[in-house]
Amino acid sequence: MNSDIHYNTEYPVIDAIVSPKIHLNTLTKKEVSSLLSTSRGDLHELFRKCALAVLNCGVYIDDSKELLNRYPSFEIEVIKEERGIKLVLKNAPAIAFVGEKMIRGTSENLFAVLRDIIYVRDEIKNYPKFDMESSEGITDAVFHILRNANILSKTNNPNMVVCWGGHSIPREEYDYTKEVGYQMGLRDMDICTGCGPGAMKGPMKGAAIGHAKQRISDGQYLGITEPGIIATESPNPIVNNLVIMPDVEKRLEAFVRLAHGIIIFPGGVGTTEEILYILGILLHPDNASIPYPLIFTGPERTREYFIQINQFLADTLGIEAQQHYKIIIDDPVLVANEMQAGIKQIHKFRHTQDDASYFNWLLKINQELQKPFIPTHENMRTLKLDKQQEPHLLAANLRCAFSGIVAGNVKEEGISAIEKHGNFEIQGAQYIMESIDALLKSFVDQNRMKLPGHQYTPCYNIIK
Repeated sequence: MNSDIHYNTEYPVIDAIVSPKIHLNTLTKKEVSSLLSTSRGDLHELFRKCALAVLNCGVYIDDSKELLNRYPSFEIEVIKEERGIKLVLKNAPAIAFVGEKMIRGTSENLFAVLRDIIYVRDEIKNYPKFDMESSEGITDAVFHILRNANILSKTNNPNMVVCWGGHSIPREEYDYTKEVGYQMGLRDMDICTGCGPGAMKGPMKGAAIGHAKQRISDGQYLGITEPGIIATESPNPIVNNLVIMPDVEKRLEAFVRLAHGIIIFPGGVGTTEEILYILGILLHPDNASIPYPLIFTGPERTREYFIQINQFLADTLGIEAQQHYKIIIDDPVLVANEMQAGIKQIHKFRHTQDDASYFNWLLKINQELQKPFIPTHENMRTLKLDKQQEPHLLAANLRCAFSGIVAGNVKEEGISAIEKHGNFEIQGAQYIMESIDALLKSFVDQNRMKLPGHQYTPCYNIIK
């Protein structure tokens, strides 16, 4: 590796050339040609943004535009060598290096980014094999992206627990996520999260200690992200497998189909979006007989948070939605035991149904949860938010509303749209609007909308 560090800037940068060690270390000439086009074609800016986020591992920023502004001169180029490719980095964050050598985990994740965005372009978007207008075609695409990343071979044992929760959480809540992760690690469970800080990092860190105590050397700490969110949730240092899905909907489907169970820690609008997504699936009549362990948990200080979430779900989706999850307060051992019991039930069910242990094919996911929602002002304003529809469809529409708020809070395109056109307007049945408004106000009061030290400015108006 050739490198040159510059310390005469506010954020130290480095020039370097890096080669793949795992991902993309063996390529055909056609694949090399495709990768080379990334530095010159329509994917260059996408690759640049995702790569910068990976290189910024360990420094968490709550605004994607702020990260780009910190390193405006960062550039990355794919070059050809005799046996494959190399990456030329200019003005890259020096935090990604120890001396002149890039941190190995960061290097692996950097090439994982390149692997995934090229595969999505060449084999998913530009390949007629996948009918992206059908539900089955979208699920097939999700499956193939995960298989290409060699993830499915790592989820063959029924022990993958997806953990969702906020990136902006106080220390006590973070420590609790570590303790839950530790208890799961002791029970040989692997962890999958959105790969960022807070509740996405804590369970992985705890599980790593549990795995070490049990002498488990192949523990999985899987991070799944997408280009619109990666800058605000850069992969944490524990992630040992990273996958970049093309959009938030395929990211969410990947979580749900890979998981043998889901644990939800306290969070803000992003976590609420995830809750509504999984409930939109579990409420579908076709999924009524499919077991799926879902646990909400946090320390004692979060009891009021879960009371508010539980009430919001009752007000909007009804008592039926509440039957699909358990709330456990301040008991990591019970959480781990309940999840372990639920996973055993999953394993038995899938064996009986002859379903794969590594990918949940049986779940019915409506296109309303699969089609990318573009959070324009018009789309946000015209969401159908009333009870003149089945609960699983209302959950899907509520998910879109919270997804739009996430975009307005942290995603570059959402922030730009708010700056240009003003706040999103959310309207619907009055009792639903009142419930949404009360929940969002509680998030603001509890500092769950931004990282600590950052004042939150709402990107939405609730029209009652």
